[in-house]
Amino acid sequence: MNILAIDAGNTRIKWGVNEAGQWRAQGAIATADAHGLREALPHGGGVEGIVIANVAGDRVARDIAAALPPGAAPHWVVSSKEQCGVRSGYAEPERLGADRWAALIGARHRYPGACVVVNAGTTMTVDALSSESIFLGGIIVPGYELMRSALAANTAQLALREGAFRFFPDDTGDAIASGALNALAGAVDRMCRYVAETGEGDPVLVISGGNASMLEPLLNGRAQLVDNLVLEGLVRIGERCPNENK
Repeated sequence: MNILAIDAGNTRIKWGVNEAGQWRAQGAIATADAHGLREALPHGGGVEGIVIANVAGDRVARDIAAALPPGAAPHWVVSSKEQCGVRSGYAEPERLGADRWAALIGARHRYPGACVVVNAGTTMTVDALSSESIFLGGIIVPGYELMRSALAANTAQLALREGAFRFFPDDTGDAIASGALNALAGAVDRMCRYVAETGEGDPVLVISGGNASMLEPLLNGRAQLVDNLVLEGLVRIGERCPNENK
């Protein structure tokens, strides 16, 4: 089955065509350029299913709908109480971001046992998944660039500037970059500790998103980097759980 998966986030719209577990094509455009998605998407090859997670708003949803290849009706993912073996512990399951839900499903498909699922993008989400496939809850924090931009916009002398991670920064650019990365790494490490303290043992740490490779070396323990975890979850929704999409 050929499935077109689309993940529309705050900064980028990522897409991929998956057939029998293999990616035939993948790509991404800026969310601000959503009107150009028609030219980016493949319009041949007989797509049999279309699954979309959109957290970028109604205008982007309209642009995506206008860009889709003819044929299969799109399934717009809405988080639910249970899907593809994952159960939600969210107070209002339908209010969980569709991208976070798909990432949890993608992580469960890859890894057994307890997981901490991180998407390090414009914002960073850190979600806990129990060994019994229950989504326990999670946090949302500003991503790396948002942290740096907030300092530049709200202080008199911390203008946005280049910087790199240092254990002991000795200039302002490095101090800001290192502070942001340490804050992000600390949020992830604390969630891993919380999961371990529930009696689950050390969880598998699964990390995706545009800043994943920058964050991964700073984390305690080994992280599993997955390029497009949300897209993988969308494929699982479209391929493995057809009856749940009706």
